[in-house]
Amino acid sequence: MDTIWPDSLPKSKGPKYTVVADTIRKSIENKTLSVGVKLPPVRELAYRLQITPGTVARAYTILTDEGLLQAEVGRGTFVAPPKSPILDDVWSRQLHLRDDKYEANVSLFSPRLPDVGQVALIRACLAKIAQGDPRMFMNYPTRDAYQSVRQVVVDWLSDLPLGVLTADDIVLTHGGQSGLCVVFQTILSGPKPVVLVEDLSYAGFRRAGELMRADVIGVKMDKWGISPEALDHVLRHTHAQAICVSPEVQNPTGGHSPLERRKEVVEIARKYDLQIIEDDCYRMGEARAPSYRALAPERGWHVSSISKTLTPALRVGFAIAPKERSGDLRRSAEYGYFGLAQPLAELTRLLLGDPSARQLAADVRSKMGEYVRVAVNALGGFDLNWDSDIPFVWLNLPSGWRSAAFSRAAEREGIQLRSADEFALRDGRAPNAVRIAVNGHISLRQFEDAMLRLRALLDNPPEQISV
Repeated sequence: MDTIWPDSLPKSKGPKYTVVADTIRKSIENKTLSVGVKLPPVRELAYRLQITPGTVARAYTILTDEGLLQAEVGRGTFVAPPKSPILDDVWSRQLHLRDDKYEANVSLFSPRLPDVGQVALIRACLAKIAQGDPRMFMNYPTRDAYQSVRQVVVDWLSDLPLGVLTADDIVLTHGGQSGLCVVFQTILSGPKPVVLVEDLSYAGFRRAGELMRADVIGVKMDKWGISPEALDHVLRHTHAQAICVSPEVQNPTGGHSPLERRKEVVEIARKYDLQIIEDDCYRMGEARAPSYRALAPERGWHVSSISKTLTPALRVGFAIAPKERSGDLRRSAEYGYFGLAQPLAELTRLLLGDPSARQLAADVRSKMGEYVRVAVNALGGFDLNWDSDIPFVWLNLPSGWRSAAFSRAAEREGIQLRSADEFALRDGRAPNAVRIAVNGHISLRQFEDAMLRLRALLDNPPEQISV
């Protein structure tokens, strides 16, 4: 790295962080920086160039997002290997092992639901739509036309403690991530808003925040979720507008926040006028406590979808605002994408309104629970956090393993899973742990074989000595 930098930055127009990023990018392209080379720590490079650490950190972030650098929590930032055409983003990573000719290759990257009959129901609904009113295929969506769809969603969510809920409160979105984005668009204001997340959390929170040019700050957590003391401390030193939480199924640890913890969070949120965004997309079973929308009706926002109950393929989700903000949320959606396509909205109405839909969701949950129990039987001798109603298990690795190294070793064995690093903010720290998602597209025998291969890895950590 020393051979790249003079005593100061090259003279160039534009922000300094782009100059830093361009300099590193060119050095990688001309092979001055080779694959695997470790870059200086942010503060060291900032001192050398006489610029702020934030400038260097932003340059590193840009290049990490481009795939030119890779950050390993606790180790540093390195020049990344060239992108593989089949491993350059989340979607292709999941497809990589999906149709492999080798039975041993298994993707446990994200949950995959088994077909317990929902495919046949979806096909039947699509057949009805194909023979339906032709105007459905020729007109823009309208609010009034979707009244019956939203009412079906209210009925679908009727077993959840969401507070007072009517059809007018429902905003249809293109999956949970779309719901999160439209909530951010409604809440966040100003040139550089601040959003809070748990130290380990769903990466989509950060991505949605980045789209809104927000600073995303991590808050310490414990086994019950967000730490009230840490939250109060952060809010004393920031002007955060919202916090994203997953109290029913914390992703990736699988924990949940009991009622008392939620009440503590609400008290602090009211003290600092903080909006609470609850992501409920991973819950498959019954809610274990009232939602934040029920506990704090003036500041609780709720996002959910059918991705973990029926299918992720349709990209159908729901966003719900506090009562007095329902109109604001609805306008954000209408101004952003008008609404779901009419055929998709009608499919949602037919699917969720079918008398068999709830039983299908229960059957999906039951089948996924079988896979979870197979994982526990194979890996139960290790530090495992699990619940039969959660479509993944969280494994704290034994001594001798680091999460990134274990993930690479597992992939060499044909098993793809997610390292804890992927759920940490770039300036945060992650434990040596991995998330193992249930893949209901393969047989229980294949899934068990994968678990046994993971157990063999865990029983044989690498022997390494650092000097």
